[in-house]
Amino acid sequence: MRSSELLQRALNREFLSAEEGVYLLEQASTGELMYTANKLRQIHVPGDVVTWIIDRNSNTTNVCIANCKFCNFYRRPGHEESYITSIEEYKTKIEELFRFGGEQLLLQGGHHPDLGLEYYCQLFRELKSLYPNLKLHALGPPEIAHVTKLEKSTHREVLLALKEAGLDSLPGAGAEILSDRVRRLISKGKCGSKEWLDIMRAAHQIGLTTSATMMFGHIETNLERMQHLVDIRQVQSEKPEGAKGFIAFIPWPFQDEDTILKRLKRARNTCTGDEYVRMIALSRIMLPNVQNIQASWLTVGKQIAQVCLHSGANDFGSIMIEENVVSAAGANFRFTAAGIQQAIRDAGFVPQLRNQQYEFRELPANILQQQLDHSTMEVD
Repeated sequence: MRSSELLQRALNREFLSAEEGVYLLEQASTGELMYTANKLRQIHVPGDVVTWIIDRNSNTTNVCIANCKFCNFYRRPGHEESYITSIEEYKTKIEELFRFGGEQLLLQGGHHPDLGLEYYCQLFRELKSLYPNLKLHALGPPEIAHVTKLEKSTHREVLLALKEAGLDSLPGAGAEILSDRVRRLISKGKCGSKEWLDIMRAAHQIGLTTSATMMFGHIETNLERMQHLVDIRQVQSEKPEGAKGFIAFIPWPFQDEDTILKRLKRARNTCTGDEYVRMIALSRIMLPNVQNIQASWLTVGKQIAQVCLHSGANDFGSIMIEENVVSAAGANFRFTAAGIQQAIRDAGFVPQLRNQQYEFRELPANILQQQLDHSTMEVD
């Protein structure tokens, strides 16, 4: 097996095996991976445009019974710091989102033992009645699995009800590593890998656009990382004709600050910038049927994310008006609308605002005015 042969097969958009992915991860140079991934990026998304989005990542509740060992956000039922977000709080958050020029609420939370399908359907309907133009990118496979269990229903029935109530797209949350060995050790209370994948299959069957993620750099093996990519690719290959399926893939390194995994000395974040760039490149190489690869500036910072734009990534994600879960474990980078666009320009690309369907949006008037004011100040 030689890196050059495998990379040529990747350029032909062949499906590499998990073992072949491991070989590239361990043997190919970073330059080889970057070059190949960048060539593939130009096949999928030609040109020099890099997309970004304005959205808000809010939480329905911080009550959770999953007990993930990498999460500092959750609180047990009855904890003095537990909450369920009220409609008045949502109104404040959404109206601020609109003032910032956003239109999408990324809405997630914990596995609350008392919040079932009726609660989420009523919430989605009320939010859509108050804000008809709001896009709901909400929940995720573990939450769908939790609600399905509470309702003694099926994934399809739960997803259809949520879609009818206003769900626009399904995030790829809770994938972590799609290996049951890993999941038993770090997120035993969440759905297993097969159920996560089956929920995404069901979402694609009813026309919901989804994304996929990977949280790596803890206790997984290189083979488990690559099998994760192969499993995502397989589900994408099964989507109905005309469905978008997984519209994007977003990998990020485990954030370990104050987590149980770190305190128990079971895992810590040792992911270097070079390793993250290599994983972005391999994501592009191993996923020839997923169009968009997103660099996680939130967890790796601006400079590494900029390098990723030359390594297969074509999207810079969101300015993150609000984000509570990953930040609770040590991810503290931040961007404004002006800052994220300048970072893309500084990397040699043209920034383009998008929506969750990766359709281009015009810059909102307030952002255009801010940029005009800034350029006028520079001239003065």
